Amino acid sequence: MGLLTPDLGYFVWALIIFLVLLLVLRKFAWKPIIKSLNEREQNIEGAIAQAEKVKAEMAHLQNENEALLAKAREERSQLLKEAREAKDKIINEAKDQAKVEAGKIIADAQLAINAQKMAAITEVKNEVGKLVIDVSEKVLKHELSSQEKQEAQISALISGMKLN
Repeated sequence: MGLLTPDLGYFVWALIIFLVLLLVLRKFAWKPIIKSLNEREQNIEGAIAQAEKVKAEMAHLQNENEALLAKAREERSQLLKEAREAKDKIINEAKDQAKVEAGKIIADAQLAINAQKMAAITEVKNEVGKLVIDVSEKVLKHELSSQEKQEAQISALISGMKLN
């Protein structure tokens, strides 16, 4: 039972040793430990502040990136719209030009056809005229073989003519 009830001498010596040890630790150990803890605390606070700063900067950069992406998308759709409009304009101009060219070609072809038609009609008229003259000459030679028949024919033609 001696261990459960310590002697007063042991108690005083233990208390003195504890106090001396406490003073020595306070002088040599507590200050560096507390200083290290304070530095560590400041480093952690600095790291947290830096992390918050980086986080805020990243959020800002992300917002800028989203704004740039939105702007790029808008520009892309504007460019696509302009390209479609330019394509439609070019197609419409080409169609209009093709219609004009087709109209010119058709008009030129009609003029050429009319010219050829007129040339063919003139040629046919000339041929018919030649044939009529040949036939008339043969008929007249046959009918007007005598002088009396010629005079009768001339009289009939003169009486049939109207004077202006």
